[in-house]
Amino acid sequence: MKQFMAMLKKNENEHPPPTELLDLAGRLCQELQRSSPSLEKLVEAMMGCKNKRYFLTNIHVVRACVSVHIRNGQHDAACGLLEFCKAEEKEELVKLWHEIHYRRVMEKHQKDFLTPLQKFRCRKRNPPPISLCREGLKTRNFSEEVRQHLHRFAAEVTANPDKKQREALARDMNLQPTQVYNWFANYRRRQKS
Repeated sequence: MKQFMAMLKKNENEHPPPTELLDLAGRLCQELQRSSPSLEKLVEAMMGCKNKRYFLTNIHVVRACVSVHIRNGQHDAACGLLEFCKAEEKEELVKLWHEIHYRRVMEKHQKDFLTPLQKFRCRKRNPPPISLCREGLKTRNFSEEVRQHLHRFAAEVTANPDKKQREALARDMNLQPTQVYNWFANYRRRQKS
């Protein structure tokens, strides 16, 4: 830790900072993950320097910063950090994004854990920003063309297709039979209400 602090001070005005310094930061964040006071000092030093954006290219540094912010109840700061960091591990960043929101909900409702349904609702209410999902959020909705085909089948043939009909529809639209089964079950439920 002392070596890192000395290197950080020495290279305070270097743009970008030396690779050895950035690598050392990542290693220290990994090693100090369980040591709360030391990790807080490290994060404070990195986030207080002019070159903090370079440190935020390392997933271990990002994870450490987020965990410190969460521990301190600074959920908005943690989200902001994720939005603007330049780490390449986007899936990991999305997981951290969800973890922040899970923690926020647990604290609000004074719970120790969330059920899968509560986590699902939390993810729906707090989708990750575009900066974390360049290709857009993964949607589980079918394309307009597929929906029209299924609606037509439900209106003209039956809203309760048998197994063979579901399998044929699945083949025609490049879906899994289970997806077709669920779509019709949901369709019938919507029609009742």
